Amino acid sequence: MEYKDYYKILGVERDATEAKIKSAYRKLARQYHPDVNKSPDAVNKFKDINEAYEVLSDKEKKARYDSLGANWQQGANFTPPPGFEGFNFNQGGFSQSFSNMGDFSDFFSSIFGDLMGGAGSAQRTRRTSSKRSSGFSYEDIFSGSQGPQMRQSHSNPESQEALDITQDLNITAKDMMSDKPINVKMSTVEKCTKCSGAGSICSECGGTGIVSKSRTLSVKIPKGVKEGQKIRLKGEGKTDNYGRTGDLYFIIKFKDNEYSIEGEDLTKNLEITPAEAVMGCKKDLSTLHGIIAIKIPAETRSGKTLRLKDLGLPKKSGGFGNLNVKIVINIPATISQKQKDLYKKLLETE
Repeated sequence: MEYKDYYKILGVERDATEAKIKSAYRKLARQYHPDVNKSPDAVNKFKDINEAYEVLSDKEKKARYDSLGANWQQGANFTPPPGFEGFNFNQGGFSQSFSNMGDFSDFFSSIFGDLMGGAGSAQRTRRTSSKRSSGFSYEDIFSGSQGPQMRQSHSNPESQEALDITQDLNITAKDMMSDKPINVKMSTVEKCTKCSGAGSICSECGGTGIVSKSRTLSVKIPKGVKEGQKIRLKGEGKTDNYGRTGDLYFIIKFKDNEYSIEGEDLTKNLEITPAEAVMGCKKDLSTLHGIIAIKIPAETRSGKTLRLKDLGLPKKSGGFGNLNVKIVINIPATISQKQKDLYKKLLETE
């Protein structure tokens, strides 16, 4: 059998702290999980990552693994050294008593088989290798949490908060102006309810323990909504094995390429030429309330702001905010020779 360098698999040094090992595992598990990564080698890579973390996150297993010494090379032929004679090895590898070690490699089984407690524990180990021992769960892999989350047993259902989903919702000024709901497409990765996240043989999740769900939701944007405010959609969160559902919370984020949004007031840029700035002009301006004509005063400087009342966003109490038009003097992309001559004469008079 071949020696496996678990430190190299997780990309950490041999003196890495528990926090660094956990962080490296979470990053790699997210990257190579078969439900997320569809490359041909993702499944085997994911198994190696889980196996490495199974060892390096457990003090007893890590100590036994480290006792092998740092001189072994990954992929080199491996024969258990003295002190590991408590196993029944034969010419074909380890004995049939470890045939149920599941997703773990022959190398792992030969070194840690006695810690698994036989076939019954092997099934528990397979389950733990996916959901992680030491309290490390699927929720840890796909969330931004900084530490392990408490797993719930079948006799103790998940807390209601664990079933809630919170994510950002980018909206535009046009979304806030409309009376119609907006359609929001979203995808979530959740623990499989059919096998309770155990994985192994499950037709629903394919043995991964998690499932991907995509859906389109209709979301009504309240009048006067503020950035950072939450919109709650009851019953649109995760579902547990007991049929309970959590809630979905959208955190409002303003993302608009045309307008800057500040409360109910809007600001947009209006480009004019140097000649229009000096002589003044009339311009058609597109707003959320339609196209209007505005007058640019003569000798308008770049950066000047014109305030147009009641052309902003709807207020919660009724009425509308203001639209601030910021003047930007812009030189045309193409200038004729005649125009250049005129600019030259203008420059000579300055």
